[in-house]
Amino acid sequence: MMKKLSIILICFICSMSIFAQQPQLVPHQINLKNGKRFALNLPANFEIIPAAEGLKRVRFFSKAPDGRMFITDMHNLSDNKKGIVYILDDWQADTGKFGKIVPYMTGLRNPNSVQFYTDESGQDWLYLAETHQLTRRKFTRGEVKPTAKAEVLATFPDYGLSYKYGGWHLTRTIAVGGNGKIYVSVGSSCNACVEKEAVRATVLEMNPDGSAQKIYATGLRNAIGLRWIGKFLFATNQGADHLGKFKPDETFYALKHDTDYGWAACYSSKGRILPDPKFKRASGCKNVPAPYAYFPAHSSALGFDYFDHPDTDDRIKNAFLVALHGSTDEKIGHGYKVVIMRKGKKLETFMDGFLVGKTVYGRPSDIYRIDENSFYLSDDRAGVVYYVRRK
Repeated sequence: MMKKLSIILICFICSMSIFAQQPQLVPHQINLKNGKRFALNLPANFEIIPAAEGLKRVRFFSKAPDGRMFITDMHNLSDNKKGIVYILDDWQADTGKFGKIVPYMTGLRNPNSVQFYTDESGQDWLYLAETHQLTRRKFTRGEVKPTAKAEVLATFPDYGLSYKYGGWHLTRTIAVGGNGKIYVSVGSSCNACVEKEAVRATVLEMNPDGSAQKIYATGLRNAIGLRWIGKFLFATNQGADHLGKFKPDETFYALKHDTDYGWAACYSSKGRILPDPKFKRASGCKNVPAPYAYFPAHSSALGFDYFDHPDTDDRIKNAFLVALHGSTDEKIGHGYKVVIMRKGKKLETFMDGFLVGKTVYGRPSDIYRIDENSFYLSDDRAGVVYYVRRK
């Protein structure tokens, strides 16, 4: 009897030790200016503050050479020309809020991404990705409106949501490479099909002036999250919708040059590459690389950032934080959270509460690391930018 009690006690101590290493999330009350009240769940030693409110379909961040934060706003889910690029200005670190929200550019067609690049001469450039084109213009530090004319660097298929062929993915995402190249992702025209245009379901590479454009990677149904970190171009990629509730995976890659990632003939399920019975190709799926990491089906992985500072909180140190935007159909209920992702490790939840029952309080879109223990998070459902920091 004593032996059994000892075993039970040892098991209890072990389970408490494991529990201690995986702190529970606690509710943090959110009170928005529009009167909405709800709770988001985070680790107890972090806090979350609405830093900017009153926006609409607010998407991806970029930091300008003058230190100001820029963010895109696609207005809504329609194919429209009401998009805006905002400057989030007058940052107040003590309160965790922006004092000014300045419309920098208006009348844009579904602007999903903006980025900055400084050339060898010291000239700053602003790059803007809209559904139909990639443009750049000279950027003057401190300006509150564009002061230079835009150059069109690339054009993209833009048939719009109402077309039988050419709808689906209206977003384009830009990444500036540490190798001096510019990268742009272009989503597929369909859920699953054989594309008629080579540029679809790819990531493009080009010189900063738009020259030497080529396809860097293909077979990516919709690589919305795109960021150069260290020596690699990382991407989140969204899987097809016709294979059921629990497959395919949403995937994460360290992209390699001239690589085909399989869509539409191949897909990932729990990290294994499988053939889609609807599509057959001579080469099969044997050469399709497995993902760096993967997320639940239909969870819609979008923006991410990496936390590797020596003083970063152990909970997120040497890990990616990834915004899982959430399934289009909230009844599926996958995503609607921010997760901690390390290669080869089980996903951990850093923040949830955006979906409670059938009520959607928000949909996380992008993450931008500020320092070792704080970041901005955009929510394109509530139109809010949150500031998250360790207490």
